[in-house]
Amino acid sequence: MSFLVAPGFWSSGPVGTAVVVGAVAAAVSAAVGVFTVIRGQSFAGEALADINTTGGSAAYLAGVGPLWGFVVVALVAAGAMELAGVQRPRGRDLATGVVLGAGLGLAALFLYLNATTHSTTGAAVTILFGSIFTVDGSLVAPIIVLSAAALVAILAIQRPLLLSSLHAELAAARGIHVRRIGALYLCALAIAVALCAITIGTILSTALLVGPAASALRLTKSPGRAILCAALIGTAATWLGILLAYDSYSWPPSGQGWPVSFFVVMTILVAYLLAGLVAARRRRAVR
Repeated sequence: MSFLVAPGFWSSGPVGTAVVVGAVAAAVSAAVGVFTVIRGQSFAGEALADINTTGGSAAYLAGVGPLWGFVVVALVAAGAMELAGVQRPRGRDLATGVVLGAGLGLAALFLYLNATTHSTTGAAVTILFGSIFTVDGSLVAPIIVLSAAALVAILAIQRPLLLSSLHAELAAARGIHVRRIGALYLCALAIAVALCAITIGTILSTALLVGPAASALRLTKSPGRAILCAALIGTAATWLGILLAYDSYSWPPSGQGWPVSFFVVMTILVAYLLAGLVAARRRRAVR
């Protein structure tokens, strides 16, 4: 095993924290991501991920941990999307684009202020591409609580959420408050995106949110099985990324190590392509 795992991996405190945080983020992303793909709201997930750049940079500017900036700004942005009409199909992209533009404008200001008035070296890189090895161990408990809240919300509304995702008019006819269900889903999405951001950065977090879910839905159409499959794919990709990033400190050229986010995203891409091959093979077998 020494050729696969560098010395000190199993005894490293930052690695232990990263493993827990990565698994939790993958589980929440699986549950929320499956419905994000079914609802066709991947752009909303991408927008919230990009807007989280604002949250992370604001947190650094205020001298607090980026997690709280990610969570607060993502929830505020989700609320703004809801108020602007993101639940109406014709208004989704318009509302999301407007909120995204405003968020990125603030992010540009906060990153500029960080660079010119604060000594937060590497803050922009950490926000954009993540640094899971630097997550403080004291954040594990809050992350688990936030994850539990998002999972409980999704599980509580999964049936009406699925129906409203597939046929909003029929759901409304059956007495389901479609907009209320959509608002709860957006809150869960905001938390999931925040956890992805703390794991692999804001601009790549959509890969962990959507990639495993899209792969799972290629393999099964059952939402329950898709969530389980997506959780397995996301966790495996995150853990493999942590292992390879740790090993990469001994790789050339600079000996500084490669980012976890790179390995996670590449693993998810491979999983998506393999899922496509399996799905295509099944279709040919049926014919």
